[in-house]
Amino acid sequence: MRPTRLHSALGLLLRPQITAPGLRLQTRLASKDTQLPLVPSTLPFVPDVETFLTLIGRGLRQHAPKFPSWEALFSLTSDQLRELGVEPPRTRRYLLKWRQRFREGKFGVGGDIQHVDNGTAQLKVLEVEKDPLTRLKYVVNVPAGQNVEDIPQDELVRVSGYHIKGARTIVGPYALPTAEGGARVAVTEGMWEDRRGHKVDGGERRRAEVRFKRRIAERKAMREKQGFH
Repeated sequence: MRPTRLHSALGLLLRPQITAPGLRLQTRLASKDTQLPLVPSTLPFVPDVETFLTLIGRGLRQHAPKFPSWEALFSLTSDQLRELGVEPPRTRRYLLKWRQRFREGKFGVGGDIQHVDNGTAQLKVLEVEKDPLTRLKYVVNVPAGQNVEDIPQDELVRVSGYHIKGARTIVGPYALPTAEGGARVAVTEGMWEDRRGHKVDGGERRRAEVRFKRRIAERKAMREKQGFH
């Protein structure tokens, strides 16, 4: 690694934070007339670099020590990421794609959760009486150790991606039932990961070659079976 290039990368890593405090991208809509901030704010479910890299998966968590700050994670260019050892290139492209998604407020499951304790969120069932014959049920996020009844209804946070099955069973991605009722959702490796498609016959570039050789082998085997050599 060239000293001058490394110096430039480290200089960017150590720049002061430039994010406007309290900015929440999930309340903003990206458009041609809206300039997204270079560095978005963290979320309760995504408070730091390691959590973000853990959620998007593909082994990126191992690179967390290379980023001394949240600003560094969102500021470094592809070339600077390469200098820091984020390899291979497809991994860098994947990280850059998820950085842009996060800037645009396009989060994975749990992105709208507000109450998180040590990487875990508590979900409960809120029942609302619409009329004497109808009761609506919603999945809400509550602070750890509290019940729905303990919190004013206008302060409860509804959570998307989860629904109620049967009487009061909360189901959804990574939701685990709790003894106290409701469910908990913990930060887990790959929760937001874009799964790679299964490569058939070696992938797009080698597919024609692999299938051509297979046809030759099949014809040869058929001729030998028929007694031709």
